[in-house]
Amino acid sequence: MNNSEYIAIAALNQYTYCPHRCWRMFCAGEFTDNQYTIEGTSLHDRVHTLGEGHREEIWQIRAVWLKSEQYRLIGKADLIEENEGCLYPVEYKRGYRGQWDNDELQVCAQALCLEEMTGKSVVQGYIYYTHSHQRQIVEITAELRASAIATIAAVQNLLATGIMPKAIYRQRCQGCSLYSQCLPQAADKVKRYQEAAI
Repeated sequence: MNNSEYIAIAALNQYTYCPHRCWRMFCAGEFTDNQYTIEGTSLHDRVHTLGEGHREEIWQIRAVWLKSEQYRLIGKADLIEENEGCLYPVEYKRGYRGQWDNDELQVCAQALCLEEMTGKSVVQGYIYYTHSHQRQIVEITAELRASAIATIAAVQNLLATGIMPKAIYRQRCQGCSLYSQCLPQAADKVKRYQEAAI
């Protein structure tokens, strides 16, 4: 990775969800759709209709490209809102409130870009879950910022070295579209079998 390249904000989300999945997508160029990814793509196709307007007192603009020179990030925000002089990103997700922290980290990365682009502090963002039609507030705390910055460094290292992280089976593997490529449970069984044969 050279200095002219940027990290996709989405890569931070993928890395936090599973470093092995991130490697497959952003280093190996592998991607397979499943029900969840197709629903997510369809959602973002609808959300990313360019435009701006007002909802009551809130100014909204959709499908905004965000960029940070400091962190070498780039990505598209689903929605940016401004209310009483405060800007904040709104990330759309399929389903219900997430069990993992990767969505909050993605909102924080968008906030870091938005701060750099506008010179305004961004103290919160939201995740909108389409199945429940509810917003979850994301407080952009010092702890979340530190986690996002550490994840940026980890993704930069992953892209620079290309070293594949080990596939580790977790509950979240059940919904992963790349599960059949990495087969973490099978890999563990093979390793145990090889160790037992020695």
